[in-house]
Amino acid sequence: MARIGLVVHAGREAAGLLAKEVSAWLAERGHTAEVVDTDPGGRFDLVVSLGGDGTMLRAVDMVCGRDIPVLGVNVGHLGYLTAVEPTELHRSLERFLDGDYQVEPRMTLDVRVDADGSGPLGRSALNDVVLQRTSAGHTMRTEVAVNGTPFLTFASDSLILATPTGSTAYNLSARGPIVSPRARVQVLTPVAPHMLFDRSLVLDAGEAVTIVPVGEQPVDAVVDGSFVATLQPGQAVHCSAGAHDALLVTFGERDFHRILKSKFNLADR
Repeated sequence: MARIGLVVHAGREAAGLLAKEVSAWLAERGHTAEVVDTDPGGRFDLVVSLGGDGTMLRAVDMVCGRDIPVLGVNVGHLGYLTAVEPTELHRSLERFLDGDYQVEPRMTLDVRVDADGSGPLGRSALNDVVLQRTSAGHTMRTEVAVNGTPFLTFASDSLILATPTGSTAYNLSARGPIVSPRARVQVLTPVAPHMLFDRSLVLDAGEAVTIVPVGEQPVDAVVDGSFVATLQPGQAVHCSAGAHDALLVTFGERDFHRILKSKFNLADR
């Protein structure tokens, strides 16, 4: 008997209906399904994300480091991270239960935020860490150090540190490079930089990156699209390659270039 966790997009009726339907389908076959909203606790054989990329990021964050694979079902719009469509869910679960699947590891970031309060806040990121200005009209200034050595002070609207998976998210809209998910690198991209150096910087996964706001303005720290803390000048964000990969369920090898062309409607000339 398998125990399946369901992470459901609360704002999409279709996702809720699909969760009820698949729960009944699994119960008929002797398995259990449970909708989870926070840390699921206990042991799941699989977590299924029913929603878009945001739901997928939430599901991965819940189980990262616990060796629980995640299957993404696209009940959304773009669904770049998801593996199957709702019409394919039953067959995909049958294949998973039969052992006919693969797990694709994706690099994550370990993020430690030095904010006011009881101590540093620790998070895991599959897509990115973003420092952004708290209000319009002010340029954000951030000092970046690599492996403890000062690199550069950026003047920009925000600053993105992305994983290869996250290279097709906010990093892409800021004209950062698209990186194969098999690579193990970090991509540092300034958004609307007010400086001559306006390029992305690609760093090795093993390099430690520290970002500190300077000047007079606070900045917001956002991890995988979720607000984490407001940082005052001098408070730091420390990032490095995650100790644990995200484990994404696939059926057959995912062709990164084909998926990229399909999701972004890229046509051959």
